[in-house]
Amino acid sequence: MEAKTSEQWPKGDYLYEPKWDGFRSISWSKPENRIDSRNQRPLLRYFPELTPALDQLPAGTVVDGEIVVVVDGATDFDTLQQRIHPAVSRITMLSEQTPAELIAFDLLADRGNDLRERPFSERRHRLVELAGKLADPWHLTPQTDSEDVARGWFDEFESAGCDGIVAKVPDLAYQHGKRAMIKIKHRRTIDCVVGGFREHKDGGKIGSLLLGLYDERAELHFIGHCSGFGDVDRVEIFNRFKELVVDGSFGEAARAPGAQSRWSAGKTLDWTPVEAGVVVEVSYDQLEGERFRHATRFHRWRPDKDPLQCTMEQLERPEGPGFRQVVQ
Repeated sequence: MEAKTSEQWPKGDYLYEPKWDGFRSISWSKPENRIDSRNQRPLLRYFPELTPALDQLPAGTVVDGEIVVVVDGATDFDTLQQRIHPAVSRITMLSEQTPAELIAFDLLADRGNDLRERPFSERRHRLVELAGKLADPWHLTPQTDSEDVARGWFDEFESAGCDGIVAKVPDLAYQHGKRAMIKIKHRRTIDCVVGGFREHKDGGKIGSLLLGLYDERAELHFIGHCSGFGDVDRVEIFNRFKELVVDGSFGEAARAPGAQSRWSAGKTLDWTPVEAGVVVEVSYDQLEGERFRHATRFHRWRPDKDPLQCTMEQLERPEGPGFRQVVQ
């Protein structure tokens, strides 16, 4: 069961939980211990240190949750991604250096009893009972039926790696593959400098704008991209930036776009640098290190803004309790 994203809090009676920044996972206990991804791909080979966690579950138990790696008191998705590696030797090394943990938030089967048709409130009650018998690396996600408390968590728990709040209907059965939950996510605006663009695969129009921020040495660092323009706008924007093409825009010592990785899946990452003079206001949901985790959303052009005012200092770093202070 998945969640649809909303920037508004839903009306009605809901149960609220933090949304953790990790890999969604389904954990199966004996007779076959395994962990599956949301797309039903096996994950246990990448996280062998979680095998003892599955051994703690009674036979015939299935737990819905999240795999996370905690670094400096917060879940760290960048470090978690590094755990997906083809080399067994590296997996073994990372399992010791950056061990994963499990956050439980739903119980789909309890000792052979299929609970998917039962109300979520009942599944949660049974999950709480189960969690009381589990030790590390298991954690039980917090829950509240108070919107006021959840709104407090929305800001306070961000420092622990919470990237939003999930709202669930108490009497809802588990609906596999459906977006039957509501995810309220953080959204912030920021002014960025356009340092380049990628041409649309159809040619002759903008695919995406490459965004940058200046550091204290006035070097422009690539931090993400902005796409999602309408077809008419794509042509106009493409023609505009073709007139601003230069040899380079992002600093030589700064982070720049275009590097291949195991996540690029062979996609072309060619891009064209432009004169770093155009400022755009965009909104973003999450940071991953010093870059945007997802594509940003265009808001407006900022011809009134000096590009050198678009600095890394705009990036907000949440303060508050750490992961261990939030989960059980």
